Amino acid sequence: MAIKPKYIKQLANRLLETYPNAFNTDFETNKESVEQLTNVESKGVRNRIAGYITRKKAGQAAS
Repeated sequence: MAIKPKYIKQLANRLLETYPNAFNTDFETNKESVEQLTNVESKGVRNRIAGYITRKKAGQAAS
């Protein structure tokens, strides 16, 4: 498992703080939300942000 770059974590955490109800444990839904809520043009960066958010949400649901 690779460690995510700092900017991915920072943006994902900011999105989770600002729009907590826009994300859930489904990657596809989170991917669309990231696309709508940010101006990230890179598909790879968008997917990495959505994946990080998905993992954080899944960890919260398991707790």
